[in-house]
Amino acid sequence: MEHQFANIFEYVVGFVILLGVLIFVHELGHFLLAKILGVKVLKFSLGFPPAMITRQWGETEYILSWIPLGGYVKLLGEDPDSQEEIPPEDLPRAFTNRPLSHRIAIVAAGPVFNYVSAVLLICVGYLAGWPVLASELGKIYEGTPAMEAGLKAGDDVVAINGQPIWRWDDMRALVEKHAGQQLTITVERDGKKLDLTATPTLSDAKDMFGQPAGRIGVSPSGKYVKLSVMESLYEGLRFSAFLTKLVVDTLVKLVTGEMSAKALGGPITIAQASGESFKAGAFSFLFLMSYISINLAIINLLPIPILDGGHLMFFVIESITRRPVTGKIREVATQVGVLFLVFIFVLVFYNDISRIVTKGWTLAP
Repeated sequence: MEHQFANIFEYVVGFVILLGVLIFVHELGHFLLAKILGVKVLKFSLGFPPAMITRQWGETEYILSWIPLGGYVKLLGEDPDSQEEIPPEDLPRAFTNRPLSHRIAIVAAGPVFNYVSAVLLICVGYLAGWPVLASELGKIYEGTPAMEAGLKAGDDVVAINGQPIWRWDDMRALVEKHAGQQLTITVERDGKKLDLTATPTLSDAKDMFGQPAGRIGVSPSGKYVKLSVMESLYEGLRFSAFLTKLVVDTLVKLVTGEMSAKALGGPITIAQASGESFKAGAFSFLFLMSYISINLAIINLLPIPILDGGHLMFFVIESITRRPVTGKIREVATQVGVLFLVFIFVLVFYNDISRIVTKGWTLAP
């Protein structure tokens, strides 16, 4: 019973810390830009009601609520359709009265802060010793393309089809994409370079998008590469770009139907991943936080009303028409946005429950 309680506690703590940090960073972006650009901030809230702690400091009310699933920054005059009465002396500080460029910057600051913080976390992770698995071969499996090609344990893969390789992930990605296509694999063995040919075969294993992937039948040796400061910074930027592309590709595949909506995870999946990574250690938790932060940044920029991207879409229209989007058009668009997000939330929650019912409390695909 005590062990079970400890596990639940770790899941809850991991989930609260992860979401709390990401939401705080997001809202902090809106808050700081608003302050810098002279817009009056009425409330800075983390979590959803009921409120746990409320404090008034200066002109802003700070709120910490019990349900850690969101947050918001309330700006003076942020709703162009609001009947809010604004004192004459505060009119210049109302959000709707600020230049369009200021409003765009304030709205975009949330996703930008999430993205930049993710990149910084990843760079810090590599600087702190985040391991990078080398492309050195470990076990060579019997009856596989690798065995037929003459690859041996201890071979250091340095190139595939002439493309330099030193990370295991890069080698795996190339092999996955070339099922049925002959590859020239350059290895370093006993100080000499050898060119060997292997044709990856499709296996039961899937790639990160759930698609059949090519395999040649090797496993890593477990050797890790130690990076210098500059290499760590470069690797952090490179890996951030890779995660960004991964998120964008996933969204595109969902829209085009190449990936099933059943692959989407919701709050329960995030809670599970948070708990597992929290138990696994700082590096694992740092990676998950960075990945979800990039997800949050990109998703928030989608042109869906009530998301930051929806507000930016209204501002783009305003820049073209020279007048703000107000009235019935904005109201209907917002309602559609709310319905869409409710649908997505129900869908991912259903996916979470279905996965647990069919596969149990596991994140394994």
